Amino acid sequence: MCGIVAYTGKRQASDILIEGLRKLEYRGYDSAGACVQVGDHLDLVRTQGKLSELEAALKEHPLSGHAGIGHTRWATHGAPSVPNAHPHLSMDGKFAVVHNGIIENYSIIKQKLQQEGVVFKSETDTEVIAHLVAKFYKGDFAKAVADALAHLEGAFGIAVVSAYHPGVLIGARRGSPLVLAIGEGELFLTSDASAIVDYTQKVVYLKDDDMVELDATTYRITDQARAEVRRKVQNIDFSADQVAKGNFPHFMLKEIFEQPATVINSLRGRLLIEQGISKLQGLNLVQPELREIKRIVIVACGTSFYAGKVGEYIIEELAGVPVDVEYASEFRYRNPIIEDKTIVFAISQSGETADTLAALREAKRKGATVLGICNVVGSSIARETDGGVYLHAGPEIGVASTKAFTSQVTVLTLIALLLGRMRNVSPQRGITICKALQAIPGQIEEILRQNSAIQTIAEAYKDNRNFLYLGRGYNYPVALEGALKLKEISYIHAEGYPAAEMKHGPIALIDADMPTVVICPTDALFDKVLSSMQEVKARGGRILAVTDADNGQLDGLADHVLHIPKTLPMLSPLLAVVPLQLLAYHIAVMRGCDVDTPRNLAKSVTVE
Repeated sequence: MCGIVAYTGKRQASDILIEGLRKLEYRGYDSAGACVQVGDHLDLVRTQGKLSELEAALKEHPLSGHAGIGHTRWATHGAPSVPNAHPHLSMDGKFAVVHNGIIENYSIIKQKLQQEGVVFKSETDTEVIAHLVAKFYKGDFAKAVADALAHLEGAFGIAVVSAYHPGVLIGARRGSPLVLAIGEGELFLTSDASAIVDYTQKVVYLKDDDMVELDATTYRITDQARAEVRRKVQNIDFSADQVAKGNFPHFMLKEIFEQPATVINSLRGRLLIEQGISKLQGLNLVQPELREIKRIVIVACGTSFYAGKVGEYIIEELAGVPVDVEYASEFRYRNPIIEDKTIVFAISQSGETADTLAALREAKRKGATVLGICNVVGSSIARETDGGVYLHAGPEIGVASTKAFTSQVTVLTLIALLLGRMRNVSPQRGITICKALQAIPGQIEEILRQNSAIQTIAEAYKDNRNFLYLGRGYNYPVALEGALKLKEISYIHAEGYPAAEMKHGPIALIDADMPTVVICPTDALFDKVLSSMQEVKARGGRILAVTDADNGQLDGLADHVLHIPKTLPMLSPLLAVVPLQLLAYHIAVMRGCDVDTPRNLAKSVTVE
């Protein structure tokens, strides 16, 4: 959610901090700040609002120094304001800290510190960290930070700078990501490697309870017992160009148009077309284990949850294995039943979603084999699961997920195909599915060529305040995802429903001011969905249909039609979702909304 960038080296730290924070704007934030070590003191500038406000403030009050920390904050404790913005200083002004996550016992610590005479200047939980470090400091910077961390409960990724120790930074993590980046004569700390990809490709993904002490040329990582540990240096698997908009006006539109390539990347090396099967070595399961799976549970949040719902339909159809898709936030707080030979899949684009991480940990406590489906190499989910599959979709910057959804559905289809071929799917059917999957990227390109036509249609719906999305079977989750995209970026209320459920309540809302978006490919349920559309039309509702039909049955029924190519019914979500992404995008742009960083949202939700 919040963004951390810290730097020590030979360059002006404030320049690095601003450039890094700019790369993290997509994560969602409401205030920003930077603190640089200048001589024997710390110089601090903080602002409310966008990063441009901080840049303007730095022109009035430049920060000149070679070590510093920066932050973009998404409010949890305390409203967006300058006093609540990070970094936070200790009362003596000698220590500054930036923090992602939530300190659950901060109020108890705060009360105790106040009794000791400490004066707080913010409403945040973060400020207690700065005061604790100052309290425990006796000349050993790293020990003071370690002693402070020992008193904290909750999740955190932090970076600390001290006026007493020129050029030194200390970082630590527990449940919130922190990356050490290694340059030539300079080192960085960041919550997201995309912030520093312009400067280096070498990174170390810190593990929970790691603490790192660094200056411009050296670093030392210790564990919770303060014993030195070694962590693998890895290369970032994406380039600076991939986190730039290029010729597109928004990251979201760029990422929608990247989907032919990202689906190819998700398929690459995994389809054995002549055998009609997929190859997924990352699952770390041998064939007998795969054959003996009795139940699959998918835990996820938001868009990943809807991808999981599509996966549920496909896995049950091909593999005959019962699948339950659970909101991770609910799964973690009840007593889930995990039987023998149950596999749990945790799906998350970032691999850092707090609720999904907590759900997978609960599943592991219950004895389940837990596998991950995520996009970010080295993320917490990738490290904590027993195996899994990477999406290979490249960095997704837009807060509203697009290419990650289609990549997740692609990977879930590969999993379903693998399991199905081990059970009751014939080689010929497997070959048919493989060939249909191979054709999907080209079919997405066909849809993208309709972008201008979809933009024109969006003009007819941009002023409506409520939408209903309907789908059945494989495309019921697409209705949910289409509605989510619209509400996320245009702030229009939208609801997704199984088409047959419309008459059990939502039909009361139908009128000329509430458009209905219907996903209706010509599958076995087409006639049933057609009946639901007729019910909408009979009540004066407007209909926007997404279909592969070219048979005239929608003439006079749908006010507008978005066409997708024909494919296997189980693969239709990979195509049907694309025009809905474009529709939501164009409506949001026409309404003047901030498409890439919609209000109140964050890209990676690392708090409850």
